Amino acid sequence: MINWQSTSRVLVLGYGISSKSVIELLIKKGIRVRLNNQSDLSKDESVIRLKQKGVEVIDGGHPLSVLDGIDWIVKSPIIPYELPLIQEALQQNIPIYTDVELAYQLNQSELIAVTGSNGKTTTVSLIQKILDQGLEGNSYAAGNIGIPAIDVVQKAKAVDQVVMELSSFQLLGIDQLRPHIAVFTNIYEAHLDYHKTRQAYIEAKLNLIRNLTSQDYLVYNADQEELASYFEDCPARKVPFSRKLVIKEGAYCLNGYVYFQDKKIMKLEEIPLPGEHNVENVLAAVAVACIENVNPEIIRTVVMNFEGIAHRIQWVGNYHKADFYNDSKATNPLASLTALRSFKDRDIVYFAGGLDRGNDFQELEEEFKKVKAAYLFGQSAKKIYTHLKVAEVPIIFLADTLEQAFKAFYDYPLEDEVVLFSPACASWDQYPNYEVRGKAFCELVKGYLEEKEKNERN
Repeated sequence: MINWQSTSRVLVLGYGISSKSVIELLIKKGIRVRLNNQSDLSKDESVIRLKQKGVEVIDGGHPLSVLDGIDWIVKSPIIPYELPLIQEALQQNIPIYTDVELAYQLNQSELIAVTGSNGKTTTVSLIQKILDQGLEGNSYAAGNIGIPAIDVVQKAKAVDQVVMELSSFQLLGIDQLRPHIAVFTNIYEAHLDYHKTRQAYIEAKLNLIRNLTSQDYLVYNADQEELASYFEDCPARKVPFSRKLVIKEGAYCLNGYVYFQDKKIMKLEEIPLPGEHNVENVLAAVAVACIENVNPEIIRTVVMNFEGIAHRIQWVGNYHKADFYNDSKATNPLASLTALRSFKDRDIVYFAGGLDRGNDFQELEEEFKKVKAAYLFGQSAKKIYTHLKVAEVPIIFLADTLEQAFKAFYDYPLEDEVVLFSPACASWDQYPNYEVRGKAFCELVKGYLEEKEKNERN
């Protein structure tokens, strides 16, 4: 258990959004805080204010001396455990947490936690909206979805529900965290630049079930036999969902409908989001909602009116019969594979590229066969180009930046294609995050559509 005594001295390692919430919480509890960050924080006004509140700040590197007198550490999830400072802390048996563990130990509400390789944010958002409409109290989304969990649990009451998205990075820093309902959307290979091996990545994800008991529920994707095999010894009550099989103890599809056990929930054609992966996201949310005894008509209504998530196969506009989609959240090839498969009967104009994390794009080659033109940018452009050539894509343009690539696209004779921005790479070679990158694409689309409209008027 975390020692919340005011005599404690805590090291907050890294200064991101969640770290700011952690520091404010610790100050409120009268706990002494030392903030350490790799980059210079001297001109950050929020850090200047923290210093005025008594926070000790050591920036510009990670000297081992920052561990002197420290009782426990709250680490930014993205900071790797290979960092010498972290290795030294482990040698000294200093407990290391991520912010979600602190949030759990403060939380008074029912906790529903969602993890997986893809679909987490959409599933969390669906669950939150359904429970908010169907249960007493309020439901809050939190965690890796971009809302600091610590901020949420401090306002959530006992009658409320907290629906928390958890990444593998966050799950490495938990201790007591135990959701009442744990959800696994799927498991694929991801984040090997951080975890180094597929097995290490999977083990991080499986931390979510470590503390489950027979009083808890485990919702999981039964279409993945590998995933199901990891849960054989878990004592929680298992509630599978499947897009391919009829599983009477969970959520499934049958004759064009979504079911939970024997309850008919809604028509498959009423799901507004494109792609089979979104059917799976809906099935996971339906399973959670039915465990919570939400009225099926409420579930149906919320799903039918769900507009999706920004930067996740987000429709951003159309030009005559062509549609533009922003999938900037696709930071790995698997996510882009999902996006490409979402448009089975449409030709695609494809935008991709970004940080080279050593990914192999070979798995995209089959879907590349329906790409009519590709515009590539960033560090990974040449690697992706190689696989587009294998798929015999007729038009491929390489650029340094997204803006340059989009400018070249102006010459493409657009008809009824899907223009898909699904980078298959992280954004950090040119953008601070995928959100900024996605907004940049949306602005480029806006400018393109305005110019086309102007030209047609003239």
